[in-house]
Amino acid sequence: MIVSTTNDIAGYRIVRHLGLVRGVTVRSRSVVGNFFGGIQTIFGGKLSVYVNLAEATRQEAFDHMCAHAADAGANAIVGMRYDANEIMDGVTEVLAYGTAVIVERA
Repeated sequence: MIVSTTNDIAGYRIVRHLGLVRGVTVRSRSVVGNFFGGIQTIFGGKLSVYVNLAEATRQEAFDHMCAHAADAGANAIVGMRYDANEIMDGVTEVLAYGTAVIVERA
């Protein structure tokens, strides 16, 4: 799956638009993660516990979006974006979305 944040893909032309595709996941921080994150804040710097959680969450939403596009028959996604919302304290929804398309080499 080719994924682009732009509305086109260099070297390809869009031959068909299939519509919106999305992948969503909802994650919470664990008590253990919060504990280690709290310790890391004491020393400052990069909070690797939360960075790893954010990376894993975005990757999961991205993978769901790609699967949704593949199910629609797409071989590419253009205009890809992420969005995140806190549903409640410590619970975050991450959405990956874009337009599923069929592309061929120009």
